[in-house]
Amino acid sequence: MESFIIEGGHLLQGEITPQGAKNEALQVICATLLTDEEVTIQNIPDILDVNNLISLLKEIGVKVNKRSRHDYTFQASDLNLDYLQSDEFVRKCAALRGSVLMIGPLLARYGKAVVAEPGGDKIGRRRLDTHFLGFKYLGAKFDFNEKRNVYEIHSNKLKGCYMLLDEASVTGTANIIMAAVFAKGTTTIYNAACEPYIQQLCHLLNKMGAEISGIGSNLLTIVGVNSLHGAQHRILPDMIEVGSFIGMAAMVGNGIRIKNVSLKDLGIIPDAFRRLGVKMKMEDDDLVIPRQAHYIIDSFIDGSIMTLADAPWPGLTPDLLSVLLVVATQARGSVLFHQKMFESRLFFVDKLIDMGAQIILCDPHRAVVVGHDRRKRLRAGRMTSPDIRAGIALLIAALSANGTSRIDNVAQIDRGYEDIEARLNALGAHIQRISS
Repeated sequence: MESFIIEGGHLLQGEITPQGAKNEALQVICATLLTDEEVTIQNIPDILDVNNLISLLKEIGVKVNKRSRHDYTFQASDLNLDYLQSDEFVRKCAALRGSVLMIGPLLARYGKAVVAEPGGDKIGRRRLDTHFLGFKYLGAKFDFNEKRNVYEIHSNKLKGCYMLLDEASVTGTANIIMAAVFAKGTTTIYNAACEPYIQQLCHLLNKMGAEISGIGSNLLTIVGVNSLHGAQHRILPDMIEVGSFIGMAAMVGNGIRIKNVSLKDLGIIPDAFRRLGVKMKMEDDDLVIPRQAHYIIDSFIDGSIMTLADAPWPGLTPDLLSVLLVVATQARGSVLFHQKMFESRLFFVDKLIDMGAQIILCDPHRAVVVGHDRRKRLRAGRMTSPDIRAGIALLIAALSANGTSRIDNVAQIDRGYEDIEARLNALGAHIQRISS
């Protein structure tokens, strides 16, 4: 197990460029399974979750050519279908949550797939019902194999239909889209997720020959086609990393420019930080965050306490609530955070309370933060990263703390952030990676 040793109190200054988007990468890489032609994907982040997915694709027979650190070609022309049914394949899928996005393409192209309970963050229940219901609408059948503890999905030919999703699940929507591109007739998906990464997936599939309309809305129409061909695609900057860097700049920045953030795809993320009083400027496609001597939390127009809550896009992404919460600990004022989607994601605040933060954990979904207004620095401590986003939030807290902190289980952070200690050290941080 690896850990970070963080010497707090050093101001960060300079420029930093966000990596390619993790969540988009997982989707579009799986989309390459839909054709036997070569698909080129640029700006792939060099992170653990993505690298594990690429390794899994290699093992099932996808020809992967690494053209540079962030650019790859994929060609799924000769898959080992027997391996797809093996216990080893199921075991590896169960260890990688991103592997769930392989189900739709495999079902569409080969008429069968196997589903095991996927791994990933330990942030509470992350159900697959939306995926299953979507496949059922398209005509897939499910058999539970008790001996292997997996669901086996099969269909002779998927058929297009109208469906109203029970929730706007991002991975569920992506999976159903990829299954529907080969379904006979027209598929209409209402209450579809419409995040920029879903839009990017649709644009790639259209470049490959799919017929998808309504992109950017929650009503998608997909006219089934017989085959897809190769294409080239560039992944967007990771909006979660951009938000993480905004949080770091607010807490410990002495002037930071975040380069090439794709401002039009950030939605209300900048506004969420502005509600905490964080000042920033937009210059071309960059975000510039000056030194924040103080930042004051807004209140609502009627004077009531500010509330920040996650919601499906274009609402606030749940992946940034952990970072926003840490930033609020040094603001002036109070704010209620309402994490609606995952019942365990706020439990990391116990570590912040140990560091001296004034936080009231109301229940598994709500926490009130009373900011210190920089009059009292957080104390250094020893922590363990429970998931990707809590891990980066704890790292931000440690960078601002008085003393030297240690964060264990940083593999969780590595799952979503590329070379994070080297990139932050280049800005002036003091972070050391050790093996224990």
